[in-house]
Amino acid sequence: MEQKPTTLGALFENAGDYLETRVDLIKLKAIDKASDVASSLVSGITMFLLILFAVILVNIGLALWIGELVGKSYLGFLIVAGLYMLIALLLHFFKDAWIKEPISSILIKKMLS
Repeated sequence: MEQKPTTLGALFENAGDYLETRVDLIKLKAIDKASDVASSLVSGITMFLLILFAVILVNIGLALWIGELVGKSYLGFLIVAGLYMLIALLLHFFKDAWIKEPISSILIKKMLS
């Protein structure tokens, strides 16, 4: 009579295969999340730099225009600098609500999606 493999042995073999497959799946999911976060970070930094260059050029133009209006070009630059100091002061007091919490929420959503 032909001997069939034991049910217990087959169960252990299947459990081992299942565990190996689960570990591979977890690794692939982790790689997918890491690559998604990294690509989002790189594209975000690229967009930030492009917008930063545009803002710098617009600010130079604005400072020169304000300087022309008030009669002295350096006053235009001082006025624009004063506006940025006011914005920096506001950001200092509201940084948690305006910066920290939204960025934390975005990162958490990216990691859990």
